[in-house]
Amino acid sequence: MPEEIRSKMQTRAGRGGEQADRSVPGFELQTFFPYLVRVFYSDVTSALSEVYQRDYGMMPAEWRTMAILGSASLGLQASEIVSRSSMDKVVVSRAVKRMEERGYLTRSANSEDGRSQLLELSGEGRAVYDDLAPKLLAVERKMLSGLTEAEIAGFLAVAQRIRDNLAEAGDAKGEP
Repeated sequence: MPEEIRSKMQTRAGRGGEQADRSVPGFELQTFFPYLVRVFYSDVTSALSEVYQRDYGMMPAEWRTMAILGSASLGLQASEIVSRSSMDKVVVSRAVKRMEERGYLTRSANSEDGRSQLLELSGEGRAVYDDLAPKLLAVERKMLSGLTEAEIAGFLAVAQRIRDNLAEAGDAKGEP
């Protein structure tokens, strides 16, 4: 991170004049970009989970699975949920199991692949999704209030560029 940005971040964090004992010069967790992203993610997730945990006792993985199934026009295989989300297959499997136990989803045979099953929201699951989605959109509106469309687009462009940089770094190492 450029030093001028780090300096501004330190000042905003109220740490501009403090001198800490550092084992690595220039490293401070409170201004380390990956840490700040993690804190940001935690704040955003907490704001959303407050709604679906309060109203339905759902965990984040269950909501993400529900949101993916709720926006799909047809049933999906669990592997498709994994690829459309940032969750690994064990997390998706546990979320699917809990949702099935609660009556939020159904399984059916996949006519194109007899070894797999398709997952869909049940009537009850659809009702929960239809109740939660507008509430979560309201939380999103609150998060983004005061920001212009250009600021939001700029933020998303920066986030995509960082992801592209990480993908390129992975390619350079011969990794996917």
